[in-house]
Amino acid sequence: MESCVEWLVRRVVFGYGAVVNTDLRDKVVLVTGASGGIGAATARAFAEEGARVVLHAHSGKDRVLRLAADLVPAEALVVTGDLRREAAVKRVFGAAVKRFGKVDVLVANAGAWETRDVPLKDMTLRQWKATQDGVLTTAFLSVREFLGCVARQGHGNVVLIGSTAAVFGEAGHGDYAAAKAGMAYGLTRTLKNEMARLAPRTRDYCGGRANCVCPGWTVVPRNEGKLGDATMVRRVTSTMALPKLGRPVDVARSVVFLASDHLSGHVTGQVLTVAGGMEGRMLWRPDEVDPELALPAAPAPR
Repeated sequence: MESCVEWLVRRVVFGYGAVVNTDLRDKVVLVTGASGGIGAATARAFAEEGARVVLHAHSGKDRVLRLAADLVPAEALVVTGDLRREAAVKRVFGAAVKRFGKVDVLVANAGAWETRDVPLKDMTLRQWKATQDGVLTTAFLSVREFLGCVARQGHGNVVLIGSTAAVFGEAGHGDYAAAKAGMAYGLTRTLKNEMARLAPRTRDYCGGRANCVCPGWTVVPRNEGKLGDATMVRRVTSTMALPKLGRPVDVARSVVFLASDHLSGHVTGQVLTVAGGMEGRMLWRPDEVDPELALPAAPAPR
């Protein structure tokens, strides 16, 4: 019978299920909003690469504690705090640095989204400000604190989690679309210039980088109500070349790619849309889409 070593050599040498090296082992990755669907999947993806993961939560501490237990034997630290508050952000990063001595990658995933459809003409100033704080302010404060780490370390990567609402807009969610557009374009493209100066390129290092992933409709708990409606599924998938909803792991794998200097060391300031080829127009008539096929299939066993 083939030994484990022989099996691994056969995969690498002969290209059978080739192993991709992300070079993320022992890197320290801080994922904000790790209690949600995309955040949790992202943390799992980094743990699978051998990274040490800092799991942040605001109100979902119990969920991240369970997640941390699931990530064993990967090394994980659970931190909590309201990232709209400067002091809380400092505590989160302080705990990460105290435990691991550094933070190599920041995944700024924390955010707020009003589940109700509220047209701008009916939107209160209170809702508008709450969303800007929950999306943009949390990203700004997290990134600003991380840049202090980058300046001391001389290296680092930021991956911001945006949304297709930033790319195409989203009726009923103008507050969210505006905040995510600020992240995806203004913040990401400013950061890529500042990161390169804080962590300059050397012969052995690609330089500090900043990128953004914009997920489309993804099956996560906060979408369950809307995506349980076949009419809604038909409507949202009719704008996609691949008429199916995303899974959190689809987004997570893209984040891992952008965080890896080994895989994407010459990629910075980019917005990667993970949305099945979505466009701001209808590509399928609703009656052409089978809502059962549009739901993501379970991952194939490894």
